[in-house]
Amino acid sequence: MTKFTFGIENPHQQYVHISAVFDTSTVQTVLQLPSWRPGRYELGNFAKNINNFIVFNDQGKIITADKITKDSWAVDTSSTASITVKYKYYAAELNAGSTFLDANQLYVNPVNCCVYTEETYNSEVHIVLDIPDEWQVASSLTPNGNDWKVESIEELLDTPFIASEGLLHNEYESHGVKFHVWFNGEVKPDWKRLLTDFKAFTDKQIEKFNEFPVKEYHFLNQILPYKAYHGVEHQKSTVISLGPSYAVFDELYAELLGVSSHELYHTWNVKAIRPIEMFPYDFTKENYSKLGYLCEGVTTYQGDLFLFKSGVFDEQAYFKELNAQLQRHFDNHGRFNYSVAESSFDTWVDGYTTGAPGRKVSIYTEGCLLAFVTDVRIRKATSNKYGLDEVMKRLYFNFSIKNKGVSAANYQAEIEAVSGESFQAFFDDYINGNKPYESIITDALDCIGLELIHKPVESYSGAKLGFKAISNGKGFIVKSIYPGGPADTAGVMLNDQMIAVNNISLDGELEKWLSYFDDDAKEITINRNGHILRLVFPEVNRFFYNSYSVAKIEAPSHNQVRTYEAWKQ
Repeated sequence: MTKFTFGIENPHQQYVHISAVFDTSTVQTVLQLPSWRPGRYELGNFAKNINNFIVFNDQGKIITADKITKDSWAVDTSSTASITVKYKYYAAELNAGSTFLDANQLYVNPVNCCVYTEETYNSEVHIVLDIPDEWQVASSLTPNGNDWKVESIEELLDTPFIASEGLLHNEYESHGVKFHVWFNGEVKPDWKRLLTDFKAFTDKQIEKFNEFPVKEYHFLNQILPYKAYHGVEHQKSTVISLGPSYAVFDELYAELLGVSSHELYHTWNVKAIRPIEMFPYDFTKENYSKLGYLCEGVTTYQGDLFLFKSGVFDEQAYFKELNAQLQRHFDNHGRFNYSVAESSFDTWVDGYTTGAPGRKVSIYTEGCLLAFVTDVRIRKATSNKYGLDEVMKRLYFNFSIKNKGVSAANYQAEIEAVSGESFQAFFDDYINGNKPYESIITDALDCIGLELIHKPVESYSGAKLGFKAISNGKGFIVKSIYPGGPADTAGVMLNDQMIAVNNISLDGELEKWLSYFDDDAKEITINRNGHILRLVFPEVNRFFYNSYSVAKIEAPSHNQVRTYEAWKQ
């Protein structure tokens, strides 16, 4: 049996006290701390938070633990039947994938902080929480008397929990499955509204897959007093961090719905329908995969679309989300250089930062748009009998249920089996290549009676000079430059601080001064790392950054109307 104990002595110090007991029958045992967590495909370096790591034999005596990698320790276990590991984990970061401790809560993502051994990886795990009696526990952990248990280390690593006195809870049922909704932090839930909306999109998702992969599910919401937006999927739960508190059931409510629908869809797509490279997960190193467009892209597309299909989002609300994805796509010139498949592989390099300008694309955005095109193409090929929902359902039953991982070839084969058409050129040109998307997006929109609208952005700097900047109080910091545009030609660099136009201080009014000098030559004064420069912008008679949106065409055909209605069902 494996046993973990979590203690919270001196919570203001933010060290979680962890004790783990493992049986051992081998000469040497390696204690491994995960090097990454699912849902964030980059190395986490969680070992940087480990302190006072000590190992004891079955007689209670300290034995040597030799660190052999940045996050693993080798222990001589030739003379002991079990070992007890004690250490402290520094938990000072609060987001949807972290571990956090203070006087008000113990929040644990075990994949951050729990060591494991290969020998006991599939054995049952008992969990003891040394916490105040008045605290509740929000989690999919299975009750075990006064404590908790899971079936294996693998399940433990996928089972976050929040222990706190201030938890709020409600629940609903869909297709015979119970769904728990938990809130931790300062929040005033509108339960009637929330449960109605959550049940609607949950009902619709399960309807399309025919079944739900687990018996119960938990939404664990960390509500924060400051700006936050993050969600992480697990097989039986999700953790969502959102804030500020006052906005959660006001202007952030659409964000709460969006991230919740997205993470619920992950219960099938990536937790069950999993890339073959991650089947099973290897927590000791990178798990490279090019399937980010399936795992995250399809989920991004379906998460928003199911809010529309279920009636939670109206047409305007859904188009707002689709417009945002289109804008991100067209604003990112990395689309001309790196495919979505290559960018997926490279999440392990720099996938969650801006990275080198124009180098890569977002697996969420590009994958979402490709999923949309795929969905509509299937509907067109099958006269609206099938769409992407059918492909995902077949992946679930043909692979997940049969305990198999999914490859890119498998995904393409299922699309072709459902549509009856070859998608080879589509995969070659758009998934594995970097051919521009505009034509396929325009065709897909037209098929459902929509059109792509684009016009110059409202800002003078973006539309006419090809750069975007944000105010920092003293000037304007350049954050984006259109390749080959006037700013680029003039020699502007990212993070330059613009302070004057034609020797007149901007004084917080970049756009007004640029517009004022519309017919004149423009010399921009720049502070570049303490050096004052003056750059002359060339005059160019064209526009650069554009805004993109979709709209219904005025007189759609019968086929367009029929396809649109089938698409949103």
